[in-house]
Amino acid sequence: MNRSTTYWQWQEGDLLLRCHLQPKAARDEFAGTHGDSVKIRITAPPVEGRANAHLIGFLARQFAVAKRDVSIISGELGRQKRVRIRQPALIPASLDGILDDNVE
Repeated sequence: MNRSTTYWQWQEGDLLLRCHLQPKAARDEFAGTHGDSVKIRITAPPVEGRANAHLIGFLARQFAVAKRDVSIISGELGRQKRVRIRQPALIPASLDGILDDNVE
């Protein structure tokens, strides 16, 4: 069974997450929602792939998975991204109310 909202979708144990990225922020954090996406602020600038690499590291730490388990599946060159997190070990407390934390 797959469950979803506009922000996220569970697909066979993987989490597909719609993100709106804000690079060059003061700190790395989840910042609520932006339209139909979860807003994520990161400190890295949007040059030479640094923001994407930083986003992958941030999400890996937040969901307690290896970096190789986080991939950008669309939107590599824009602020709107879709990200796959393979078999997340936990759901960050800062996303309570946005994501359902019942992993299939």
